Amino acid sequence: MSEQKQHILLVEDDQNFGDVLRSYLEMHDFEVTLATDGQAGLDAYQKDKYALCIFDVMMPKKDGFTLAKEIREKDKEMPIIFLTAKSMKEDVLQGFKIGADDYISKPFNSEELLLRIQAILKRSQQKPDPNDEIKEFNVGYFHFNYPLRILTYSGPDGEHKDKLSPKEAHLLRLFCLNKNDVLARSVALTKIWGEDNYFTARSMDVFVTKLRKYLKPDPNIEIVNIHGNGFQLLVKSELEETH
Repeated sequence: MSEQKQHILLVEDDQNFGDVLRSYLEMHDFEVTLATDGQAGLDAYQKDKYALCIFDVMMPKKDGFTLAKEIREKDKEMPIIFLTAKSMKEDVLQGFKIGADDYISKPFNSEELLLRIQAILKRSQQKPDPNDEIKEFNVGYFHFNYPLRILTYSGPDGEHKDKLSPKEAHLLRLFCLNKNDVLARSVALTKIWGEDNYFTARSMDVFVTKLRKYLKPDPNIEIVNIHGNGFQLLVKSELEETH
């Protein structure tokens, strides 16, 4: 059984240009519905399901911005690309305020539009990481509030708080999510620094040293080096409970 084609709603008042663009996208395995004014575009949207919308800005009956606003009221996640003959800054700003995912000025290269469509669809179809919902962590005598970047120690010798930097907080969160498991160096570098190379690896070493200082008041917590792989946040009291 062949894979179902992704359906695009193209609303463009220039029939000839719309036909050419529809044919081009169909050649690249998309199903395309073409409407030639904003009202017809809204009617088509209400009758079917789409993976992405492409709207010309200047159209009769209903312009692209109005059409996008009406669709955004029903579906905040629908990817929308605007096409425009103008490259007016005000138009671009208005488009992004409405919630455009991208903006392309005519005349444009069809291949460029195709690449932008593919990039937007790839982003919109990524499943959210369930771990993104976890905002607070308890580790030994510490409580870590990730959104506020506050690490609170409540132990036998009192209580104190540290405010972490964004990178410190991001790294500690990854350690907490992988508590007592190995956090691969390459995973941490790619997620936090954007790339895995010698310089980012040295930077990560510095941040690991900083986190060790924050966690030092609890003797049951240790960040250990796993040679050739990464690091491990060990919480000894919790390990003992599971054995």
